[in-house]
Amino acid sequence: MRRLSNTVIGFLNLFSLLASIPIIGAGLYMAKDSTTCENFLQTPLLVIGFIVLIISLAGFIGACFYVAWALWVYLVVMLLLIIVLMVITVFSFVVTSQGGGTQIPGRVYREYHLQDYSPWLRARVKDPKYWNNIRGCIFGSKTCAKVATWTPVDYLRNDMTPVQSGCCKPPTSCTYGQDPVMMVQDPDCYKWNNDPNLLCYECDSCKAGVLESIRRDWHKLSVLNVVMLILLIGIYSIGCCAFQNTRRAETDYPYGHNRMTKVRPRWDFYWWRWWRDRREQLW
Repeated sequence: MRRLSNTVIGFLNLFSLLASIPIIGAGLYMAKDSTTCENFLQTPLLVIGFIVLIISLAGFIGACFYVAWALWVYLVVMLLLIIVLMVITVFSFVVTSQGGGTQIPGRVYREYHLQDYSPWLRARVKDPKYWNNIRGCIFGSKTCAKVATWTPVDYLRNDMTPVQSGCCKPPTSCTYGQDPVMMVQDPDCYKWNNDPNLLCYECDSCKAGVLESIRRDWHKLSVLNVVMLILLIGIYSIGCCAFQNTRRAETDYPYGHNRMTKVRPRWDFYWWRWWRDRREQLW
């Protein structure tokens, strides 16, 4: 039974080794296809795929062939992966704790405001370099084309995604056709344009809608990260047992040989023996 941990680690790493192949393939496919929003995921997928491949290969070789240094590398990288995943999970919960949108009376959908989100997310989405890429991604996905044919009744009955609510229409509070001097309106009301290529893509509400989509996705990933952390900690514990078994396998002698070469007494052995003899003499 003492080799059971090696067998379990071997099988687990064999499965993860096979699972890394489609992850790397998906990353390479997204790198080739640059017309969809999924191309933003290509670098993380490739990095994760290669890390899983290397870790799984080291763990499989070390556990099945009793290679101590391979298991040592496997455990070190696994520990770093657990720490990094824990930091990312805590960070994502902190960053995405704000937001959620505001319910509009008489409407199913919500509207989103940029100031409701964390400063770190706002700084990322306000950067023109990032926003131009995100805007091109939204425009290429034809998100607003799905609501272009809606009637006023549809706006009352149908729900919208955060991106559709923020990018495809002006804020509900906007009032057009009246004297702008006599009214104080949301600045996004003046950024709205009927041109399908412009719409409200430069509005703060559009950026807020993107952040809301990111927030929801990060919440789902955070739950998945917690589950992965529990599994990784369990696998790491089994890996430590497998490492100990491998170290024993490297130092075990053949059956029937005496494995004791010399006895090394503890540092206080002679002092303790002198004190014992001295006490016996006194008594």
